[in-house]
Amino acid sequence: MDVFGELYIRGMQVNYYFVCKTKLWLFSHNISMEHESDLVKLGALLHRSFFGREEKDIVFGPIAIDFVKKDDELEIVEIKKSDKLEKADRYQILYYLHYLSKFGIRARGRISYPKQKRNSEIRLEENEISRIEEILRDIQKIIAGEMPQPEYKPYCRKCSYFDFCFCR
Repeated sequence: MDVFGELYIRGMQVNYYFVCKTKLWLFSHNISMEHESDLVKLGALLHRSFFGREEKDIVFGPIAIDFVKKDDELEIVEIKKSDKLEKADRYQILYYLHYLSKFGIRARGRISYPKQKRNSEIRLEENEISRIEEILRDIQKIIAGEMPQPEYKPYCRKCSYFDFCFCR
């Protein structure tokens, strides 16, 4: 794997890998429509109001973690509006844990779904590292290639890229 390429992959790219390859490609080529999305604005408001006192928006290289708690072990937390894309959320956290481990930082992760009043604890297990590295290689290939053809999914209508993908 190209270590330098891996070091520049962002967490949202890992998330989008599971959500939509077209969205991943567009986002990776700086074609962003997120600023127009009411759902993104709602998520930002939820993030600010729910975790007001915690240390938040930590940037370490290309990764931006919603907030970090330091107990006996470093804990990184991602706040998500809904658990409908839980697999994507889980791999985003696993990527953060993998990335930090490259610098000798051991941590655990937690995904918080405040609307569902639910948390999901995440630990990077040895058997997941090769899967993460495989995903990172695939992300690099997608970014380097042509834009993938949009594939309609049930949640596309709520996506900020919907018009770009399906109304041309």
